[in-house]
Amino acid sequence: MRKLPVWLAVLLLAATLGLVAPSTASAAPYCGINWGSQAKSASPMVRSPIINVRSGQHPCFDRLVVDLKGKAPGYTVRYVKAVYAQGSGKKIPLRGGAFLDITVKAPAYNSAGHATYSPKHPKELVNLAGYRSFRQAAWGGSFEGITTIGLGVRAKLPFRVFTLKGANNVSMLVIDVAHRW
Repeated sequence: MRKLPVWLAVLLLAATLGLVAPSTASAAPYCGINWGSQAKSASPMVRSPIINVRSGQHPCFDRLVVDLKGKAPGYTVRYVKAVYAQGSGKKIPLRGGAFLDITVKAPAYNSAGHATYSPKHPKELVNLAGYRSFRQAAWGGSFEGITTIGLGVRAKLPFRVFTLKGANNVSMLVIDVAHRW
């Protein structure tokens, strides 16, 4: 019978005692996300107009931010089979395996009816090239104080929604979509 090298005997003993775990190397960080995929909403209707839509990438999620001049808005964000434009009711074509309907209870115009946010590219609000979860953000219009944004995502992934108060009387509606379950 052949004798085991000492280093192999030590390794086998350590593995048996649970001192060495099998490698589960992964480039993805542990995120501890427990957000879920159910609809999220808050009720206040505000007259604070939308002034911008922007996005960002994080190690565990992709982020869409709607900036408003004034108080934080009410909202409803939910997965749907299709997103429809305000006023016309036309289906908004979106790329992705799942679609988030983002309804902001705030207008994209001021009290005089002048646009406060008018996207240059309504079908591509922000450049999402290289994002892990987001596929497309499209403008659904603003009608009677309600604004719609369609967000195409890779799959029906967990998401969270919250508001923040920023500097210079700017509030933010934040939508984060996780990269994985």
